[in-house]
Amino acid sequence: MSVVTPLTPSADQQSEQRLREDLAAAFRLAVEFGWHEGVGNHFSAAVSEDGTKFLMNRKWRHFSEVTASNLQLLDANDDSIVETPDAPDPSAWCIHGTVHRLNPAVKVLFHVHPPNATALATLQDPSMKPIDLNTARFFGKVAVDLGFGGMADEAEEGRRIAETLGNKPILIMGNHGVSVAAETIAEAFDHLYYFERAAGTLLTAYATGQPLAVMSDNLAAKTAAEWEPYKGMGHAHFDYLKRQLDKNQPDYRD
Repeated sequence: MSVVTPLTPSADQQSEQRLREDLAAAFRLAVEFGWHEGVGNHFSAAVSEDGTKFLMNRKWRHFSEVTASNLQLLDANDDSIVETPDAPDPSAWCIHGTVHRLNPAVKVLFHVHPPNATALATLQDPSMKPIDLNTARFFGKVAVDLGFGGMADEAEEGRRIAETLGNKPILIMGNHGVSVAAETIAEAFDHLYYFERAAGTLLTAYATGQPLAVMSDNLAAKTAAEWEPYKGMGHAHFDYLKRQLDKNQPDYRD
């Protein structure tokens, strides 16, 4: 009688599964924090070293229904996908496909229209002013794109977005929303979490009509640098939030 030895997932398969679970968790948490918008917007994460093969949510699937297994695996170099029944959202393919193809350093890309960041993006000057700890965290780390051209579903628009983002973790997309880039999902989530809070603080300060107490460039740069040793805090926060999901929405791992 022969004995069937169970197949053990390879290291790559295990790594992709962890990536899928973390990305699915980010979608569920985006709903919890009110960052989602209907069945639009997208998060992606590269599974290949060069970034061209990446996971992304499927077209028009609500964030609350995203699971590890229903994330779509895409190849940024294969445009034939857009002609198939499984075609991703055109604007998502334009933004995420182009960024992952042109900027391999961006392993994770979140694009959303959360209330505060989007409101900030509608201002004539949407820059993040350093007026407190959270706003100063992003000093020198925000790119601004004021070339809004509509739905962002054309190749030229995607290329401009990718080039403007460059090596910055945050891209304020004028008249549009925000994109967040990072090496890991936990870091991208932390950037988005703090940027949305920072945008809320800045907008509230603007609303008072009083002059802003904007930090000097030297003080803002010093404060931004002082955030670096706290990088692990974002991973701890994301781990805590996943533990809450495990209690209340464990199907995200399915």
